[in-house]
Amino acid sequence: MSDDSHKPIDCPSNLASAEGGRIYAMMTGTPEAPRLGYLSEALPVTDDLLALAGNRLPTELFRIAAPCAESACKHFRGGACTLAQRIVDGMEPVVNALPACRIRSTCRWFKQEGGAACVRCPQVATHKAGATEEEWQIGDPDHLEPPNDVQQRID
Repeated sequence: MSDDSHKPIDCPSNLASAEGGRIYAMMTGTPEAPRLGYLSEALPVTDDLLALAGNRLPTELFRIAAPCAESACKHFRGGACTLAQRIVDGMEPVVNALPACRIRSTCRWFKQEGGAACVRCPQVATHKAGATEEEWQIGDPDHLEPPNDVQQRID
């Protein structure tokens, strides 16, 4: 059994540019009903892996974990991740058991919300093209429309 007590707490829905990022899952399913396929091991983010996203944002294809930015993140208030709270409060579970996730031991959402976050996590896309207003309210209640970086596609 490994000792994770000295590892930083990870944000399970980070950006491709995040320092120390690791890809731990890939989006599967359909654009309307995305699901995560969890990798057997988390892989360091590399340019070669990010290139697999083609003309899409890497965070439309991959879920990336990186150390939680805490107070430097717009979702972190009062010592907690408000995104994790909104996901648990606003989304229905999509699996009946905890997924085989390689970052659970350091995951901010799991440490904060427990298994309730895990059974909702497989449907969460960091960036989802065509997100509904309800999804935007859960993901970023300060924006009713996607920010420009989500609307633009990588050339």
